Amino acid sequence: GGGFVFGQTPLHLQMGGYLARRLGFRLLMVDYRTAPEHPFPAALDDCVTAYQWLLQQGISTQNIIIAGDSAGGNLTLATMLKLRAGGHPLPAAAVCLSPVTDLTPEAHRREGFTDPLLSPKAMKFYTQAYLGDNDPYNPLISPVLGDLRGLPPTLIFAGEEEILREDAIHFAEVAKAAGVNVRLEIYPHMWHVWQLFLALPEARQSLDDMAEFCRKHLAAETS
Repeated sequence: GGGFVFGQTPLHLQMGGYLARRLGFRLLMVDYRTAPEHPFPAALDDCVTAYQWLLQQGISTQNIIIAGDSAGGNLTLATMLKLRAGGHPLPAAAVCLSPVTDLTPEAHRREGFTDPLLSPKAMKFYTQAYLGDNDPYNPLISPVLGDLRGLPPTLIFAGEEEILREDAIHFAEVAKAAGVNVRLEIYPHMWHVWQLFLALPEARQSLDDMAEFCRKHLAAETS
């Protein structure tokens, strides 16, 4: 997460710890290079490298799920697109929390409300920091523009009151049309990546749902 700029924070580590306990699995949290010092494709390359490292350790793709929040949701989707383009096997499933899926100038953003975690001004800064001089219409930057056929089951969360709600909705629609087994959960009254705040019942509820989704698809792959 962190808008491609901040990367991991103590809140991300706490969220990851909660998920690891609920799942009973190990989590690899990728400390990828961040913008603006390292714009696209540095973070994406690091995520692909981490995935390939897991395979080199003998871990089957059937035992891997990729997940990320916000910018990490973008990297989750772009990683799978890049892996597929390179002829590499895809993970068992994917989860995106409040993903940014469209970095083009035409991307629709909600107006007339205040997302307490992500403002339009911050969104503009993060986008430009990651883009650098690259083409925002590149599907590895704006995954909603990619060929999504063949992607694994994907769970997407978004808050009803967040700036990236439409990103999640649009991607889910495009993915479903491409034949992807995708589920979109819009949480009422929630903001951008509310799952970071574990004191919220809604945060624990959505993370528990995520854990159940992961268990289900890992079991399906290994049965």
